[in-house]
Amino acid sequence: MGPIVLSIGAMEWKISDTPVSYPDALEFMDARVEAIYKGDAQECVWLLEHPPLYTGGTSAKPDDLLEARFPVYTSGRGGEYTYHGPGQRVAYVMMNLRARQDKPDVKKYVWQLEEWIIRTLATFGITGERRDGRVGIWVVRPDGREEKIAAIGVRIRRWVTLHGIAINVNPDLSHFGGIVPCGISDHGVTSLSALGVRAGFAELDAALQPSFAEVFASS
Repeated sequence: MGPIVLSIGAMEWKISDTPVSYPDALEFMDARVEAIYKGDAQECVWLLEHPPLYTGGTSAKPDDLLEARFPVYTSGRGGEYTYHGPGQRVAYVMMNLRARQDKPDVKKYVWQLEEWIIRTLATFGITGERRDGRVGIWVVRPDGREEKIAAIGVRIRRWVTLHGIAINVNPDLSHFGGIVPCGISDHGVTSLSALGVRAGFAELDAALQPSFAEVFASS
C-alpha cells in the first residue's frame, strides 16, 4: 500500500505507513524542493518512519558517533548526530519561505517548527519547552531531569525548506546510546510512551495537522 496523500489548503500531506529508507527520503525531498522552487508542485509535509539509522548533520563531530549500531548517513541538514527508527514520527517539511514570509527568516522558521511541536505535545498533556543553546524540544521530569522528546534539523535551498522534525512516540530509547544525540551528553531522551501517553502515529498525526495550520497560518 502506498502513502496516503491529502491536500489541506495549499499544503499536501503525505503519510507513509511503512518504513522509508533514508536515501529514498532524500531523493524525494530533493526532487520536490526543486519542483516547489519552479512552481511545479505544492508544498509538502511528509509524515514517515525510518528503519533504525543514524544521521550526521553539518556540525556532527566524529567523536559523537560512539557505536555504529545501525547504518550511518551524512545529511545536508544542520545539526549534529541524531537517531531515527521505529516508533519515531518524522515530519519532513518542504515549504517556500519566500511565498510565506514577507522577508524570509530562518530563525523564525525554526521557532515555528518548535512551536508546532510544543502545541502538538500540549494536546497530549505534555509541556514541551525550548532551551537556549539546546536544539529541539525538552520536557522536565518530576525529579527535575530534562529530557529531549523531539529533534529539529533543517536545510534551506533557495528559500525552500528540507528536513524538519522528529517526535519520539514509542521508540526503543536504548538505540540513542550509539551517539551523543545532537552533541548533548548531559541530558537524556524520552518519548510519549515513557511519559505515560499511549498514543500512536494516527493520534499524533491527527494532532500535528491542526497545530501546523495554527502556527504557519500567519507566516
